[in-house]
Order: sequence, then structure tokens, then C-alpha cells
Amino acid sequence: MTQASSLFTRLEYRLAEQLFHTRWLPRSPRTQRLTMHLYQRCADAGHPAALSVYGHMLFHRGLTPQDKARGARYVMEAAQAGDIRAQYQAAQIYEHGCVLYPRRDDRAVTWYARAGESGHPLAAARLARAYGEGQLGLPVDRERAAEWQQLADQAAGLAEALDSGEVETRH
Repeated sequence: MTQASSLFTRLEYRLAEQLFHTRWLPRSPRTQRLTMHLYQRCADAGHPAALSVYGHMLFHRGLTPQDKARGARYVMEAAQAGDIRAQYQAAQIYEHGCVLYPRRDDRAVTWYARAGESGHPLAAARLARAYGEGQLGLPVDRERAAEWQQLADQAAGLAEALDSGEVETRH
């Protein structure tokens, strides 16, 4: 039953993504409610990408403090599951703090490093700047800053190549 449930969750997530990104579909309140409902169902089922997307939406666009707190929990769960966008968001949450997760520079650095090492260009660039300027409780270290900047540049170059179709992918 778990496999059937997992398959259904993946299908619901694909539908939510299609509804969210389809330009020809009218952006009616009903469509938006359906999309958010599908994301929520998938996040509640533990789908890592849904946890990341829905958590991000709740954290940044939630109307109540409870929505924002639930969004932060979803983002943290997705980050722990290995979603690199959620790892970057987790670092942002710890860098700036929120009700559930107070500001913790050491945890922000940890999440930026995980995301940066996994190929998130903004995370690597943030660590480069932090080492270059002595932010986030880090000492000024030009050598480490250069290493992180090189990683950020590589990750950004790969992302641009993927967007332009220059990199060959196998399906």
C-alpha cells in the first residue's frame, strides 16, 4: 500500500506542478486553492520537493504566524531529506531567524555549506561573501572565500548550461 500511496503522491505533485507553472490556465482563486491543496497533501505525505515548495510558499507568503511556522518546519524537513533548495532556505531561516528557529550563524553556515557543496550557486556565493567579509561568525579567510566563489561560479555555469540545453542529458 505504501508504494501505491507513494505513486499517488508523486502523481498529485506532478499535477500541482503543472497547475502552478501552466501559463494558459486562468489564475482563478479556485485553481490556486486546488494547487495549494495538492501541494499540502503531498507535503503532508512527506514528498521532499513538495515539502520544499509548499514550505517556501507558506514561510514567505503565509498570512498567519502559524502558516509561517508550519512553512519553516516543512522547509527544515525537506532540507534534512536532501533538497538543496530547501537547504539554502534553511540557511536563510537560521541566518535571519524566525519564531521557531532563532538566529544561529553556526547552523546557517552548516546549511549554506551543504547546499553549496550540492551545487546551489547562491549558497556557495553567500559563503564566499561571508568568508571574504567575516560574516556569520566566520573569520576573514580570502583563500576559503575564493574556493567558495569558484564553486559558486561552477554551479552557476552548470545551471546556465542546463537552462540553455548545452549539456547533454540522458533520459
